Amino acid sequence: MDMNKIMTDLEKRNVAEGFLSSLKNRDWATLRTMTDEKAVWTLPGKSIISGEASGVEAIIRRAQTIVDFGINFELKHILIGQHGVALSLHNTARRGNLALDEHLATVISLCDGKITAINTYLSDVELVNAFFVSV
Repeated sequence: MDMNKIMTDLEKRNVAEGFLSSLKNRDWATLRTMTDEKAVWTLPGKSIISGEASGVEAIIRRAQTIVDFGINFELKHILIGQHGVALSLHNTARRGNLALDEHLATVISLCDGKITAINTYLSDVELVNAFFVSV
């Protein structure tokens, strides 16, 4: 990959919107084309979605698990960085007696127009641990 290729702010925004759209629409084919084969997604905690998802297929499995739990993604802001983009999100869901009401940042690192890393930061790790358990 050419580390010197600088993406425009619009290209970065398009990746951020494409990532979120892929989740909302369960469009795994698009997510696969946007993501580098060796990308890694980190997420804190001890839930079934926590830890490190290494490789595009593991990232897609994590995304599938998240949407299978009925998460509503509310985009607050797209934040543009030098080598990536961040999504400021408010995620909510209900499952039985459990309610998820979580603010988070998903930071996406980019190289040559592809997602190379995703790091998610949570406002309430314990809430996510309690919500994302095997059913």
